This record gives sequence, structure tokens and C-alpha cells, in this order.
Amino acid sequence: MTTFTHQRLLSDFAAGKKAALARAISIVENHRAGFEELLATWHPLLGHARRIGLTGPPGAGKSTLATCITRAFRARGLTVGIIAVDPTSPFTGGALLGDRIRMEDIALDPGVYIRSLATRGSLGGLSAATRETCDVLDAFGVDRILIETVGVGQSELDVARTADTNLVVLVPESGDSIQTLKAGLMEIADIFTVNKADRPGADRLRNELEVMLGMRGGAAMRNMPAHHGVDLSRNTSARQVRAAAAVLESEQWTPPVLRTVAAKDEGTDALIEAFDRHFGYLEASGTLRDRRRMRLRERVVEVVEDKVRRRLWTDTATNQWLEGRLADLESGVSTPFSIASELLARSTNLLTGTS
Repeated sequence: MTTFTHQRLLSDFAAGKKAALARAISIVENHRAGFEELLATWHPLLGHARRIGLTGPPGAGKSTLATCITRAFRARGLTVGIIAVDPTSPFTGGALLGDRIRMEDIALDPGVYIRSLATRGSLGGLSAATRETCDVLDAFGVDRILIETVGVGQSELDVARTADTNLVVLVPESGDSIQTLKAGLMEIADIFTVNKADRPGADRLRNELEVMLGMRGGAAMRNMPAHHGVDLSRNTSARQVRAAAAVLESEQWTPPVLRTVAAKDEGTDALIEAFDRHFGYLEASGTLRDRRRMRLRERVVEVVEDKVRRRLWTDTATNQWLEGRLADLESGVSTPFSIASELLARSTNLLTGTS
């Protein structure tokens, strides 16, 4: 990227031109020349946007729900950026754009920007460039950033380290909630919603989730007599959990379990209220600062790992040296651990960028 193009992009970006935003994201996503300088320029501007992650199993209605949430934010005068992480096309390496197609109703809104990112083999439900894209949107001045994961199930844990608030979307067909609560996907939720709540089994799933969350947190049954054989389908237990959660919210956050029917735009206002309450809790408790500091720390770790990997495995001499040591590995004279230690020791100048 030439200095002239760089400066023009920065000027158009500061002027709020969407074309500049799209180009900036493309440069950052693909790590084109100058992307580090751009991110460094925008880094002081970060911290304005609230980042909200939407995750859950495929078919839970995340895209439709994201559309409803976006409309609600826009009705409040807020600008919205949506990052829809789609599976990688096996032919082009790009995103399949399925989520973006489902959001066409809001695509023409000037206060909404939708970007599809391909996973490109990245595990954890997010694209490797998702955090950087969030930073670009944040620097652009977007008020709310929605991060919709690819929908691969219980492995989508990266969103917990990327968003301020994480919404886990479930449906009555999600299965046995007691079992799913043991999985990592359920552990990252700040808010649950049972979508497609007009289907049979929705109320039971919601009640089971509330009771199990209360048991896990140790708060739901604090004032209940000890007994065996709790019937998770009873509404009485669920109401007691909600009451206990409301009392303790000032001390700790108990994820609320809401109901939505995204296809009919039902329950969206309650979701928006829950987002605001959770963000208020994060600010009051100091958790917001902790989460964002941890996000910065992990970003540094990611950058270091990426630089080390690139410098080592794009270096011809290093690859030739490793090829020459494979015979020792095959014969058992050396181990992968000893070879790795030798490689790092001989690559000091390469890793530090010194001659």
C-alpha cells in the first residue's frame, strides 16, 4: 500500500465512508501490506462499541434473531455492525454468505454494516480475523457489534474471548439441557434465549435451564429446603430461581433465560433490556475492564504466535535444517522435543529480526 493510498483511506475512514470501511476490513482480514499500521492508527479509538456474541447450534435461528436485535438497536438510534462468520467455501476459500442472505431485510439500512467472514479452517466458531474486524468497526464509530458464530456446536468458545456479552441461542430441539450444561458452549453464556419458543417443549427447556443454572451457581436453592427428586418441569422451581437471581444480581451475574420467537419478532425488547443490564453489571463490578484487558493480552499472544510461525516456517534455511534432522528422529537418536529446542536456539536472530 502506497503512502498516498494509505492516507486517503484514513481520510475517507474518518469521514465515515462505508467504502473505506469495507476496504479497511479487507486489508486487515487478508493481512495485506500496511494492515498493522492501520490497526495501530485506530487502536486509540477502541472501546466505544459494545460487542455482543451470538452463538448456538445450527438452525437455532441466530441470523433471524440478529436481524430482530439490529432493528431494535436501530429504533433506538444506534448504529450496528454485524460480523457473520460463515463456513469456508471449498472452491474459493471465501465465506458462503448464507447468514448475509438471511439478513437482506436490513442490508440496505445506512446505519447497518454487515460483513461475512470465512472461517478458513479456524476452529472455535470464529474467523481468525474476527477480533481485528471488530476493532475496525469499533474505530469506525459503530455503537453495537453483533458477532454471529458459524454454528458448529460446543466448540464455539472463541466468542467468549471476543465479546463483552455472550448470548447463547437454543431451541426446544436442542436436547437434554442437563447434559448440554456440562459442555463448554453452555458455560460461556451471559444470557440464554430459547428461540422458536412457540414450539412444544420450549417452556420445559427454559425451566430446566433456570433450575440447573441456579444449582450450578449455588444460589437458586439457598432458601429452599433440602430434598431429593427435584422435578425440573415444575414452574415453581423456575420461579424461585428467577427470584433468587434477581436478589443476587448486584453481587454476581446469573444468566437469565429468556424466550424469543425471532420469526415473529417476539421477545426482542426483553433481550435488549438484558443486554443493557448485563453491561451495567460489567461496568459496576469492574468485570468489563477485566474482560477487555484479557482480550488485549490474548491479542498480543496471538500476534506473537503468528509472527513466530511465519518467520520460522517461511524461512528456507530453517526448513532445510529440519529436513536434515528427520533421519535422527526416525532412528530414535533425537526426539521432537529435543529437535524443537535446538531449532529455537538456532533461530534466535530470525525470531528477533536481527542479523
